[in-house]
Amino acid sequence: MSTELFSSNASHSGEPLAYRMSPRTLDEYVGQDHIVGPGRLLRRVIQADRLSSLIFYGPPGTGKTSLARVIARTTSSAFTTLNAVLTGVKELRIAIKEAQERRSLYDTRTILFIDEVHRWNKAQQDALLPWVENGTVVLIGATTQNPYFEVNSALVSRSRVFQLLPLDNNDLSSIARQVLQDTERGYGKYSISFEPGALEHLIHVSAGDARSLLNALELAVETTPDSFPPAEGAEIHVSMDVAEQSIQRKVVLYDKEGDYHFDTISAFIKSLRGSDPDAALYWLARMVYAGEDPRFIFRRMLISASEDIGMADPHALSVVESAASAFDRIGLPEGRYHLAHAAVYLATAPKSNSLMGFFDALSAVEKEQKADIPAHLKDANRDAEGFGHGAGYLYPHAYRDHWVEQQYLPSSLQGKLFYQPSQQGHEASIAEDVSRRREAQLAASLFDSSEEILTFSRLNQARDRWIQRILDNRSASIEIIRKKIFGQVKCARHHRFCVLGAEEGTLIWEALRRVPEGGVTGIISPTRTETVELLEHYAAQLDPSERPELWKGSPEEYLREHPERAGTFEYVIGRNYTIRSSGKKVLLEQAFSMLRENGRLVLAESVPGQSQRLTEAVRQQLQQGPDEAAIINPRSAELLGVLEEAETRLYTDTAHPLISWDVQNLLEAAKEAGFHDAAGELLTLTEERYVRAQDIDRWLSPGRTTPAIGDYLNELAPSGTIEELKSWLRETVGNMPVKWHSAVCILVADRH
Repeated sequence: MSTELFSSNASHSGEPLAYRMSPRTLDEYVGQDHIVGPGRLLRRVIQADRLSSLIFYGPPGTGKTSLARVIARTTSSAFTTLNAVLTGVKELRIAIKEAQERRSLYDTRTILFIDEVHRWNKAQQDALLPWVENGTVVLIGATTQNPYFEVNSALVSRSRVFQLLPLDNNDLSSIARQVLQDTERGYGKYSISFEPGALEHLIHVSAGDARSLLNALELAVETTPDSFPPAEGAEIHVSMDVAEQSIQRKVVLYDKEGDYHFDTISAFIKSLRGSDPDAALYWLARMVYAGEDPRFIFRRMLISASEDIGMADPHALSVVESAASAFDRIGLPEGRYHLAHAAVYLATAPKSNSLMGFFDALSAVEKEQKADIPAHLKDANRDAEGFGHGAGYLYPHAYRDHWVEQQYLPSSLQGKLFYQPSQQGHEASIAEDVSRRREAQLAASLFDSSEEILTFSRLNQARDRWIQRILDNRSASIEIIRKKIFGQVKCARHHRFCVLGAEEGTLIWEALRRVPEGGVTGIISPTRTETVELLEHYAAQLDPSERPELWKGSPEEYLREHPERAGTFEYVIGRNYTIRSSGKKVLLEQAFSMLRENGRLVLAESVPGQSQRLTEAVRQQLQQGPDEAAIINPRSAELLGVLEEAETRLYTDTAHPLISWDVQNLLEAAKEAGFHDAAGELLTLTEERYVRAQDIDRWLSPGRTTPAIGDYLNELAPSGTIEELKSWLRETVGNMPVKWHSAVCILVADRH
């Protein structure tokens, strides 16, 4: 079996030069200084004959088998070799039986060398494991493939793995000198000379493979004279032409199932990702030269077109697909143009990995497996009548620009971002639209309902706020208000904005776009904890240098903490900053103190006293009914009267902070706060709202901090009547859209 393979007494007649020149001792072994150099661990254990199981891993021609031969000649243990290409379990059993006999009869260890160990399948490798485990044999395996992938993990865990590297030119030169000087095994008996550059050519083309060099030397030397061997002392001159013919080209190391296959395609894809067309063409040429399947290369480029380029150039996928299709029609060799075409296109295309957002979504799915599909997104064809599925869905094509603000994510994922447009190529042109629509939805989820005086109780869950504002389709109104505010702003890129009442978010993001070299500070009510978290989550998607400063508290508290910021902002803007307070002068004084000289204040303040009442929405729906007389029966008229009386009392309460003011009052408060140049414009906004049954229950409940309709209803009617009123309203306006108008004052005031 094969101890004779390593026998030092074997005849050299007819043996290849590469075999004859196999090193006999560690001193003759060339290269791999990192594992067998003086003082190295492997050298010490070989010299001490205290080997444990080893695996040698490296490309062909780096000395794996030669090192095993050195061990065979050094150790006192029995040495048996098997080649995994030629043998199997039968031969392994024979070797194991012989090893057991040596151990029991002579107390002699057996070292079992298995060349190309990765060629054995899992069952064959498993058959070896018990004998390595109990010490019957010490394994030395040699493989060109990564043992961590191709060798049984149990064998690897019981072995030391040493990686052998391609030899450098100095190592190959040393091997060539050994061949030319060795009179017993090499060509030392002859006077061999080389044409300048010929030997260097052999070394260079061998590319780190000693076996390739030795085979080329053998061919060059032994084919130069008319017959070989010539007489001792004969002169042999190797010309450049002979050298070139002896090693016409080095076969590129490339096993389609091995490391070099994966490493080369990895280098190719990383070159595409790194926008280096030169490197991409080089690695492509390496693969084509080695005979890689072009269809495999195209498959990897198709992946790269989406993974690394994606929406930065949506055409990249089509280009690669077209090139692959053309290759199928043309074939090799002309089809290499199509490979190069696709590779250069991908390498020079703008890059974006924004489609990786899918995997963030996948992670969210794993964590949020129980998140329910919002009711309005469910299939209405089956369960609309029984469960209300699909109710409230807004058909985007029925709206301007074929888009409508609406919730599409489960409520538990409110504000979660998966797709992050880059600023490259095509994505740069859509990034702002994506951001604006997100901001409109985010604003809707955070939209303060202060302009309504139907109720003042806080909503219990962020989910309710999201549904309420998204289904109400307020994006159009929000956009109008935003345009009105920024229409009064003529800022430079370095200016600073302070956004008061920044809970809704939409003003913050637009301000950031306007002042990329300046700064934006958002003042947020400390009671809106979940709002701050949502805004911070959204801001975290931005580069740290571009994020707004979010402050929880009042402007007064902010300036107390940051006195150096007083009088530094070119613009102070906000929405519904003063609406809940009867002391508007104090709040406007705080805004005044934040502005620098010639700075401008722009506020959008809802005017609840001039906005729509619930009874108007009810009458609107009744007028659309098929038979108004059937709906307005005497009892319905009484219930509507009770509601109208409660609203009248609320809207005539001159002490109520929400309705005890108008535009003129706001202008006077601004002048008292120090703004000598103030103007106000009253807007009337109309939008379509979706009224849910639970909204009616909430609106008709008493207020928590200030009076609401429910408080006056309690004064006017018993609880039974109020419940009856709620039931009637649910039938009349519940779960349906209604037109709703509101009044908003745009206040513009300059600090002079």
